[in-house]
Amino acid sequence: MSVQLYDSATRSVRPLEPVTPGVVRIYLCGATVQGSPHIGHLRAALSFDALVRWLRRRGYEVHYIRNVTDIDDKILAKSAEAGWPWWAWAMRFEREFANAYRALGAVEPTYEPRATGHVPEQIAMVERLIERGHAYDDGAGNVYFSVTSLPDYGSLTRQQLTDLSTTEDDSQIDDAVEAGKRDSRDFALWKAAKPTEPETASWDSPWGRGRPGWHLECSAMSYKYLGETFDIHGGGIDLRFPHHENEQAQSHGAGYGFANMWVHNAWVTTKGEKMSKSLGNSLVVAELLEQVPAPVLRFALCTVHHRSTIEWSSELLDAAAAAWERITGFADRATEYLGTAKLDAPSDIESVPVTDLPEAFVAAMDDDLNVAGALAVIWEHLKAGNTAIAEHEVEMVERELRLVRSMLAVLGLDPHSEQWAATHETNNAAHGALDSLITDMLADRAAARAAKDWARADAIRDQLAAAGITVEDSATGATWHL
Repeated sequence: MSVQLYDSATRSVRPLEPVTPGVVRIYLCGATVQGSPHIGHLRAALSFDALVRWLRRRGYEVHYIRNVTDIDDKILAKSAEAGWPWWAWAMRFEREFANAYRALGAVEPTYEPRATGHVPEQIAMVERLIERGHAYDDGAGNVYFSVTSLPDYGSLTRQQLTDLSTTEDDSQIDDAVEAGKRDSRDFALWKAAKPTEPETASWDSPWGRGRPGWHLECSAMSYKYLGETFDIHGGGIDLRFPHHENEQAQSHGAGYGFANMWVHNAWVTTKGEKMSKSLGNSLVVAELLEQVPAPVLRFALCTVHHRSTIEWSSELLDAAAAAWERITGFADRATEYLGTAKLDAPSDIESVPVTDLPEAFVAAMDDDLNVAGALAVIWEHLKAGNTAIAEHEVEMVERELRLVRSMLAVLGLDPHSEQWAATHETNNAAHGALDSLITDMLADRAAARAAKDWARADAIRDQLAAAGITVEDSATGATWHL
């Protein structure tokens, strides 16, 4: 079975058929760096992180582009309100996003181009659209895309032009830009400089000083880095209209095939409402990482199917923490049992071929990145590994540890990877201190059992259980875990 993905354009699961065999080209709409990254922002990055990891494990060469929108109306408005230069405001939050990506172990893109670094390419695309009859300027420095000039406008989101009153995002609408439109449904490609905006927020162009419209950068940069036609365009489902619809219109109008497949991830919601700053329900990643270990936060965000909404709650984090404890517990027990001589390096774990992985895991990941199904396979092998430890089956322990770690690496959750080594060492220090105390209690319990003082033995077990510690008895003695 080949990799199958749900294509939002056709609303069907389709096989991935790369334009260039063996190479997959992906464009992901990245951050608009207007404020601190919250978990809603990281959802997209981690959803496509799993896709990139899986495709590379599948043997594909992946060209992964994730852009940075470092100028737009929101950035200009918020920086002015705060009294910051707009470019300093953008850089501040671009760095916060970079820190969040690193903290959660997101794979680095092949390139991460900025909108402001590709103004010449955007101007060239506007000129091409004018030449091809899909755009016009109003004589006042604004250039617009004529939506009626393109027969397939609306095909991505299956909307009819007759049903639309505008194709602009609410945040991009203002009287100055609307004034020059021949049709209210047209959208801005180039915006004339305004006297209320900084001089540095505009560039020279054939139509006068101004700056690109919101959608233009992605069409220009995907063309530059991925070519006329590429394999996958991704982003949050909230970007489908108008952003992605308008991107597609620009690129099709320019004569390019653009994206062969559209992959969108669902929202993170809190109390049923989409994550957003305007609702005041933003959970900032940096603040969460002060309360929750990074791999636990990653687990909560990336082990739900990318097309399923994540309802954020303390219960979700508790479940993720318990799952991570179960994963690290097995990895540590198996590692201790085997000794360092038989352990695989992280690089070896990440290069385990697909043919060596469980068929059910491969089938789940090939089936539109069914991470829930893949995780079920991981739990089965983790359980088998624990059983092998109890039964002293050395080869089986070695095999299951390798498989579990390799499957987890596809999800970016190998507990012994370089990414999580420091976190794990810190946790191990705390674990060691706790183990010292619990070992003494278990010794007292063993003495009580030997003396047939069952009441005393049960009291110790109950005391540990009340503290969230589970004791498991075996022929070789008692073990514990949180």
